[in-house]
Amino acid sequence: MEAGWVGGWVGWGGWVGWVGWVGGWVGGWVGGWVGVVVVVVVVAVVCVCGGFYYWFSKMTGYEYSERLGQLHFWVTFVGVNLTFFPMHFLGLAGMPRRYVDYPDAFAGWNMVASIGSVISMVGVVIFFILIIEAFSSRRKAENNPWGEGGTTIEWSTSSPPPFHTFEELPKVR
Repeated sequence: MEAGWVGGWVGWGGWVGWVGWVGGWVGGWVGGWVGVVVVVVVVAVVCVCGGFYYWFSKMTGYEYSERLGQLHFWVTFVGVNLTFFPMHFLGLAGMPRRYVDYPDAFAGWNMVASIGSVISMVGVVIFFILIIEAFSSRRKAENNPWGEGGTTIEWSTSSPPPFHTFEELPKVR
């Protein structure tokens, strides 16, 4: 058993007991705010998306729609949290894991989690629409879209940078 995470401490406690441990509480803990899945998967996906947004104009020479980028973030944020957070309530109510069918008493929160997963998929579709829109509109990106904040060497070149940008190693201050 894991005793290092906050959710693990709660799952370890006698008040939750075996029902909470084998039930959806563990599913919510693993997929919720402090769980391993959030740390490994959701945070990794957010970092990949953040890197994509940060480097997109430098890699392609095109600007993406900031409005679509913000919409992608918020739809994904709401969808992921609606998917995993209700699992805590299901586990505390005693829902067992790995069942093909479950009692009707758990239908409400399972419906919320299902709706959350659909919202997350809408976020993925928005992300692909953003990419298609950026390439189809062909808005030329600035060399340094970050203005005064972009002080590192990659932002001193054109977007996208040409091959063999620096013939010799530049001096970095």
